Amino acid sequence: MDTNYTEKARQLRSKGYNCAQAVACSFSDVVGLDEAIIFSMMEGFGGGMGGHQATCGALSGAVAIAGLVTSKGSVEGQTKALTYEKSKALVDAFAQRCKSLVCKELLGEETGIELQSCDKCVEEAVLLVQEMLQKK
Repeated sequence: MDTNYTEKARQLRSKGYNCAQAVACSFSDVVGLDEAIIFSMMEGFGGGMGGHQATCGALSGAVAIAGLVTSKGSVEGQTKALTYEKSKALVDAFAQRCKSLVCKELLGEETGIELQSCDKCVEEAVLLVQEMLQKK
């Protein structure tokens, strides 16, 4: 597996990609989708879902990749339970590593205490996706 996903995500962030885009687009080669499609798909998840500062965009990007690598693309594929299992594992691990799932909490918007920076959240989300893919 390419060990440069974290670096790719950093580069994408430096170009202006939001956290969700940086994570998901880093794995475009793995999911076999054009980066522009993933970019568009993930655009609304930045800033904690449309700037609402709710669920962290980096985590949203990771969960999107879980769905893309696990789902068979139809109800008949019967992959929903497996996708949920992988997504839950990502969410639980992210919460443990970053101390929250919520953008405004991570950034300390209300408390003034930053739990994790956006860049650190992106890095952790990328690492979690890599770990998930290695277990596949």
